[in-house]
Amino acid sequence: MNTSELIYDWNKNHAPRLKLPGPVLLNDESLRDGLQSPSVRDPSIPEKIEILHLMEALGIDSLDLGLPGAGARAVEHVIALAREIVTEKMKIRANCAARTHENDIRPIAEIVQKTGLRIEAATFIGSSPIRRFTEGWTDDFLLQTTEKAVKYAVSLGLDSMYVTEDTSRCDPETVKRLYSTAISCGARAIVICDTAGHATPMGAFALVEFVIEEVVKPSGEKIRVDWHGHSDRGLAIANSLAALMAGAHCVHACAIGIGERVGNTQMDQMLVNLKLMGIAPWGEQDLTKLKQYCQAVSRATGVPIPANYPVVGDDAFRTATGVHASAVIKAFKKNDMELANTVYSGVPSHVFGLEQIIDVGPMSGKSNVLFWLERRGIPATEEVVDRIYSRAKASDHTLSEAEIFECLPEAAKRS
Repeated sequence: MNTSELIYDWNKNHAPRLKLPGPVLLNDESLRDGLQSPSVRDPSIPEKIEILHLMEALGIDSLDLGLPGAGARAVEHVIALAREIVTEKMKIRANCAARTHENDIRPIAEIVQKTGLRIEAATFIGSSPIRRFTEGWTDDFLLQTTEKAVKYAVSLGLDSMYVTEDTSRCDPETVKRLYSTAISCGARAIVICDTAGHATPMGAFALVEFVIEEVVKPSGEKIRVDWHGHSDRGLAIANSLAALMAGAHCVHACAIGIGERVGNTQMDQMLVNLKLMGIAPWGEQDLTKLKQYCQAVSRATGVPIPANYPVVGDDAFRTATGVHASAVIKAFKKNDMELANTVYSGVPSHVFGLEQIIDVGPMSGKSNVLFWLERRGIPATEEVVDRIYSRAKASDHTLSEAEIFECLPEAAKRS
């Protein structure tokens, strides 16, 4: 029997259907916004190039190369990444962040000239009343700054992506005026930001729907609408999916959710959910390099992956609990990998190039011990099984491989 026939899926059978405007796009912010965390290390150029190739392998549509206006190091890194994309004829598209200032926008155009890579200029400015009050900005200042920046980017031959920071706490009238101004000046992509991680899924949906109905449609232009979220309330993935349901075309995210404060939307979890939801093009995308991508970003930035992190954490497909392990083992014995990877997991590990792991600990049954030995070709004598089982029951943790080997006779250890 097909495993899918054994699962009643309330997600598909009863939930409202996603009505998306087209294939979902993903923009990777790992090498720019993700590096704003005070705990990260800015990766070297070779590390960034490795990560770039993994983004390409996963089919990610675009990435933020960096903010060249930040200085010489940023320029050097952006040029290296741009040249790699050109030299390797990569499909991934590129953008660069810039404050709404000529000194930030000009370096992007210069890098385009040097490398021959088409780079979108993502110019950003704060928008919310709380930010305007803090900075002492008037409405006219925001509008004039927006107009000047977008027109300048377009005059340099750059594609313009206009970003309002803290959109999720901005009043409707200002949201409407800022985006309308940017579009009238030549921006063909706009980014709605939950910069402070304030939004809920309902708020994200309402905000995106408002922008599309009140700004994009009346403009008469073909505008890409992006959502950029943060995880302060733990809702980044839910908000991103809600934004897509409301009509957004693209989600910005970072590997393992790195970024300022508690981080950005998790790119890996977006990929997992889009894959499992069968949303184009991710339903058909090969994501077996997902863990490699996350590990590369973790190594390069110094941000560890928690053991219980979804899909790519060490414990994601690992169990030592007797009842759970017993069900997985029974599925393995049916020679059905999909069944084994699904019976106690909402995420089929094999889809992401991973596998279920059965360990032995204080909550394990003897079936765990038998399976552990069997998988390693070690004879499961009654004496050996009892010795390992007794040690596990007396332990306060899951036994390591070394601890289990201590329970084996010398002959078994040598084999």
